[in-house]
Amino acid sequence: MNSSFGIASFRSRTQVLRMEDALRRAGLSASVISTPREVAIGCGLSVRFELAETPQVMSVYRRVNPSALIGFYRVDNYGTRQIQLSPLRMQ
Repeated sequence: MNSSFGIASFRSRTQVLRMEDALRRAGLSASVISTPREVAIGCGLSVRFELAETPQVMSVYRRVNPSALIGFYRVDNYGTRQIQLSPLRMQ
């Protein structure tokens, strides 16, 4: 599997679920996935979202303002040995 997408990583599972719910209520595509080990901190779960929806995701984040954010990341080559992770700038 070779796909690119965004994740929001948190230190708290409660915040992950809260953010996923807020994104879905806003009509955005979101799911909970295991955090890539390259992030290396957090609760082990992240919210996955489509990169094309990044501006809307950031808007929902600012509105909901969940605590314990680690960061937003772009994930490339997920499901391969050569996963690439890069920070997404808050817009």
